[in-house]
Amino acid sequence: MANVDETLAALTDLAGSKWVALVDSQSGMILGQRGSAAEIEVTAAGNTEVMRANRTMVSSLGLSDKIEDIIITLTGQYHIMRPIAADPSIFLYLVLNRAKANLALARQKIVSSGDSLTI
Repeated sequence: MANVDETLAALTDLAGSKWVALVDSQSGMILGQRGSAAEIEVTAAGNTEVMRANRTMVSSLGLSDKIEDIIITLTGQYHIMRPIAADPSIFLYLVLNRAKANLALARQKIVSSGDSLTI
């Protein structure tokens, strides 16, 4: 089991990583972060709404499925949001430079990180 600092450090080490944060989807607050960008707080809070909307949709449809991850692709960036196994109301949020990152490897790393993270 990994702690928050180890998890954030491992994700920051990925090729193309711009920043990573651990976000509470109930409040939109950042619980931990690595990397720097002026838009971290605004982006994390905004995409908390994306996470909430998807949870509401899954529930409204009566699905037994759970959100594994949400990937948003922009022309210059990848955004990956992954609820952690220990508490699905908290999610890892990784932003990558699209020109430098490997989306498949980043997803694989965030999956293993989210599954092993302890809070």
